Amino acid sequence: MKGTSLSDTLQLLKTRRSAKPREMSGPGPSPAELDTILTIGARVPDHGKIAPWRFIVFEGDARLKAGDVIARVFAAKNPDASREQIEIERHRLAEAPLVIAVISAPRAHPKVPAWEQELSAGASAMNIVTAANALGYVANWLTGWFSFDRDVLTALGLRADEKMAGFIHIGRIDHPVEDRPRPNLAEIVTRF
Repeated sequence: MKGTSLSDTLQLLKTRRSAKPREMSGPGPSPAELDTILTIGARVPDHGKIAPWRFIVFEGDARLKAGDVIARVFAAKNPDASREQIEIERHRLAEAPLVIAVISAPRAHPKVPAWEQELSAGASAMNIVTAANALGYVANWLTGWFSFDRDVLTALGLRADEKMAGFIHIGRIDHPVEDRPRPNLAEIVTRF
């Protein structure tokens, strides 16, 4: 690993934390950094070399345009919602300067089941989070009701056979991110 020691890499992986999008600010990644993040997102286990995932980048006004979709669907499905509730939905993707949606796009394959392809999309999302952190940004992989709502997904350009693996919010933060309790290995590890 050129320029990075193994201990630096391990430290990054051991200390990575998710930051709240509402605490993020800009600037977000440069075009070159975004290309690096997406390239690393596409470098994951992919049995069959079928790339069962794709990305949608939301930056600038696109974050608010997507928010308009989310707010419109939310208002239609929640006729008693207040303006404040609708505005919260409208800004779901507008807090961080950059949001990358990871789309699980499984393909029919005789040797690679859909479940394995969905796991590959999850690996892609995690690689994006790790790459953003390695570049000095904070990130948070989130879903939310709109990640599973077919009307929202269709309006964002997903095909009927595609699913949202998540939205990865990326930005900067001006204070340390608090850690959360982590699992005790003795409770989650067994040996066969």
